[in-house]
Amino acid sequence: MTTALVIGAGVAGPVAAIALRKAGIAAALYEAHPGAADDVGAFLTLQTNGIDALRAVDAHRAVTGLGFPTPSMRFLSGTGKPLGEVSTGAPLADGTVSHTLRRADLYRALCDEAARRGAAVHHGKRLVDAESAADGVRARFADGTTAEADLLIGCDGLRSRVREIIDPGAAPARYVPVLNIGGYTRSVRPGAPPGEYQMIFGKRMFFGWAVAPDGEVWWFANPPRRAEPAPGELAAMTTEQWRSWLVDLVAGDRTPAREIIEATPGDLRGWATYDIPAVRTWHRDRMIIIGDAAHATSPASGQGASMAIEDAVVLARCLRDIADVPAAFAGYEALRRSRVERVVAQGARASSSKAAGPVGRVFRDLLLPLVLRRAAGDNGASLAWIHRHHIEWDAPVDVPALARR
Repeated sequence: MTTALVIGAGVAGPVAAIALRKAGIAAALYEAHPGAADDVGAFLTLQTNGIDALRAVDAHRAVTGLGFPTPSMRFLSGTGKPLGEVSTGAPLADGTVSHTLRRADLYRALCDEAARRGAAVHHGKRLVDAESAADGVRARFADGTTAEADLLIGCDGLRSRVREIIDPGAAPARYVPVLNIGGYTRSVRPGAPPGEYQMIFGKRMFFGWAVAPDGEVWWFANPPRRAEPAPGELAAMTTEQWRSWLVDLVAGDRTPAREIIEATPGDLRGWATYDIPAVRTWHRDRMIIIGDAAHATSPASGQGASMAIEDAVVLARCLRDIADVPAAFAGYEALRRSRVERVVAQGARASSSKAAGPVGRVFRDLLLPLVLRRAAGDNGASLAWIHRHHIEWDAPVDVPALARR
């Protein structure tokens, strides 16, 4: 049986292990963290195309019951003026809609499912180097151990070591001029239907929140920051410094943002936003990168997890149907590059609108209602290329068609 080393156990890694096993390839996961990552304040939206991709490999049940449905987004200005409402993607045939869930819960569920299907999961394994030969790949880890397999798949995220090994001259991640922070509170009851995102283009900061079915408020904020933070700068900020800054940024907005921020218990920690517009080399010999390692997108796209899941499923199909590993990697790239780079570009545009200056804000708030009405009026057709993307697992990969690309 063909074997694979999968580096990284976030989203792409476990789904890759699951999909590879379904394709008849044995996979082992190697994760740098010693255990489950501390993910306070971090949640994400798993959109319908990502859920559909999980169904392709019968892994969707692993995440059933996590989080809550979030089928729509309502946009408002900082004055509370309604700007428009759109869906987060057309429902699947059975009515399933996009879900919001804690990132740590998703990681854990997918890792557990990969292990249940026979993938060994090794924690505390930070990749240092890897080298490929004609018949396989050998990986070396920071603890001095090594591992060998027929191929290696880098699912190690934005700061991917596998990407550096494949192409030492690869372009670095690009800073996006907004920060991210979020949290949860049960101490306020802002008026909104459960599961409907309230997206607020405040005068000085973008703020979003949704109410879970149990009444808990899940929120996030994107403080604008033109200059990239210095290493360690954000980590050095205390909870009270974050809270004071966020409250100051929403001062004057007629929204529940200040009340939500002040009512949030526990630590507040923020992080910088990055994306990767284009990585010139995704694979070399028997090594390849997928997910954020190959095409990190701004969280504003709402597609990071879903793109990673799609990647894993498509790669497994290519390896199943194309016997030569480098050719399978090339086929995978032909199927994925255009789509994911388009998603990254869309996420960058969405992030830029959150960091608009005084003049840009005026034009944005004038034009956004028109854009949102058009999007709502076409019943999601303009975004169908994202949300209605379907991967047919049983369909063979069309090798001749890929060769013509």
